[in-house]
Amino acid sequence: MKKNFLFELGTEELPPTTLRLLAETLAKNFEKEMKAADLKYKSVKWYATPRRLAVKVISLAEAQTDKIVIKQGPTVSVAFDIHGKATKAALGWIKDHGISLEQTERLMTKKGERLLFKQKVKGKPTQEIIVNLVKKALANLTTKKSMRWGNSNIQFIRPIKTLIMLLNDEIVEGEIFGIKSNRIIHGHRFMGEKEFIIESADEYPEILEKRGRVIADYEARKKIIISDSKKAATKIGGIADLEDQLVEEVTSLVEWPVVLTAQFEEKFLQVPSEALVYTMKTNQKYFPVYSKKNGEKKLLPHFIFVSNIESRDPLRVIEGNEKVVRSRLTDAEFFFKTDCKRTLIDRLPYLEKIIFQKQLGSIKDKTNRITKLSAHIAQKIGVSITKSKRAGLLAKCDLITSMVTEFPEIQGIMGMHYARQNSEDKQVALALYEQYMPRFSGDRIPSPGISSALAMSDKLDTIVGIFGIGQKPQGSDPFALRRLSLGVLRTIIENGYNLDLVELIAKATELLRDKITNNNVETDVIKFMLDRLHVWYKNSGFNINIIRSVSACHLTKPTDFDQRIKAMTNFSKLETAKSLATANKRVNNILAKFNGDLLEELDQSLLEEDAEKTLAERVAATKKAIEPELQLGNYQQALKTVANLNEPVNTFLNDVTIMVNNDMLKRNRFTLLSNLRNLFLTVADISLLDK
Repeated sequence: MKKNFLFELGTEELPPTTLRLLAETLAKNFEKEMKAADLKYKSVKWYATPRRLAVKVISLAEAQTDKIVIKQGPTVSVAFDIHGKATKAALGWIKDHGISLEQTERLMTKKGERLLFKQKVKGKPTQEIIVNLVKKALANLTTKKSMRWGNSNIQFIRPIKTLIMLLNDEIVEGEIFGIKSNRIIHGHRFMGEKEFIIESADEYPEILEKRGRVIADYEARKKIIISDSKKAATKIGGIADLEDQLVEEVTSLVEWPVVLTAQFEEKFLQVPSEALVYTMKTNQKYFPVYSKKNGEKKLLPHFIFVSNIESRDPLRVIEGNEKVVRSRLTDAEFFFKTDCKRTLIDRLPYLEKIIFQKQLGSIKDKTNRITKLSAHIAQKIGVSITKSKRAGLLAKCDLITSMVTEFPEIQGIMGMHYARQNSEDKQVALALYEQYMPRFSGDRIPSPGISSALAMSDKLDTIVGIFGIGQKPQGSDPFALRRLSLGVLRTIIENGYNLDLVELIAKATELLRDKITNNNVETDVIKFMLDRLHVWYKNSGFNINIIRSVSACHLTKPTDFDQRIKAMTNFSKLETAKSLATANKRVNNILAKFNGDLLEELDQSLLEEDAEKTLAERVAATKKAIEPELQLGNYQQALKTVANLNEPVNTFLNDVTIMVNNDMLKRNRFTLLSNLRNLFLTVADISLLDK
């Protein structure tokens, strides 16, 4: 017979940003413990609210699965003497296991025939072991912060108030975190029954919703919030900004979600919408509402919020939230108006007072460097040097505005708005906003032109600067150098810039020269960035052997690397690719064994056999044919042309003896193979496909 099992921890308010993770991890831990204990079950469901974590197991076996345990003993040659009598080794072994010699069997192993016996081990009842499994699951619930409460030394994320462990309608006796298991369950603080008895695991979570006015199912709460918010936004002719991270946090803050709509004065819309949205989302956990006409989003003077109580007077709740947001938006309005009294460029000298990094100087020092580097990159990519320098000068000026001081996350965004207020060039203003892109994995890159020049110069200055003072990431990455590196690489590749990392890093190093203490900074940064590039392609689903084959060419132009990766991916799908890769590998192995000197160039007069004459002719023709393709970066066509060598290469390797006694003839054949290998390396090391 199988039963349903429930355990619930009632706690003080759990951290909302990690509630889902805690609950999911707890369920996974418990499943792992049940499997390790050979407890069969049908399914596991987790529940989580701000004040509880729970796991329910459906159709849990009443006992562990019975086992047949095989115990191996000494080899037969050791267990019996020449007369067939049991030795002390055999008698000691059967005594230790409480069996007779007649109960043993024999098993042939690699080390010879051995004695063994099979013992049936009956599984323990679930009631006896389940508490220990719960304890183990909770002990492996890794959290950044745990706390003590009362006079005990017990630690958990938050103080524990209640513990329920039920196997169907039977209470599982036990104690966890100093709390004994019972049937008492806590409901909502302000609605329903605050405390009541649960008779059976089968009643959960329905009884909690019905009597306690708590929706324990996390996904059910989230679904209500999303659905009701969309309906509420539609009623006022808008679209709710239901960013998943915020929806998750709100779901983790309420036990009984009630979606309500409120508004604020239209005058606040004169403030840049990003500032209003930031304070609504971050400070108040509200969902902004937008209108969408002709593909353009416009913030409406409304917001949607989720209450944790079903009030008899919802208008009063709405008015209270409107009052709070009015105060917040008034502050934002004041900051914006105050900031607009001065131009961005007027703030430039004050950047001297803000330290970027102790050894690398102030933000003003950084500004001077990225202004020069932006101009350098602008020249390389063919955009306005003057505008790029202006963007560099203004890039960090919004850091000392009142708005950014209050809301640091909107730096760059406010720089763009203030630049527009100051009638700066549109491209310059956009560059101030896009300089931090991509801000996170999957975020878009900066627009081509001024934005890209500024974004790359800012990131490169940070990367080279931090490496230059010997603080490269060793695990933790406080300056986000991995993200910044990938941002530079993606900007180059996705915008199609023909930029060389060696040249860019050298320029950034030159501008930082008086600050740098690491003499290997350029080599270190290039390796670090190329490693990031390889990881990015791997995570994007490209074959690891293809990545290695292109990496073998030691390329430092990201766009060139990208073109070759894609060409090799298509090449690898050709029927001849595998055969050619194998042949290339054979060529490499043969060349590795040659210790002599190659000829300066192939001697046609030493070509004796038809197979080597044909191969020499085809190699020369192929080299000539692919040269213009390589110059144009048309690697796919070049590889298709190289693929035509498959047959003559295999014929040569199979029919021609290379290690002949005639030294000149031997050297000439090795020279032909070397020419062939160099041809294979024009796009990538094709031999690495054969792994």
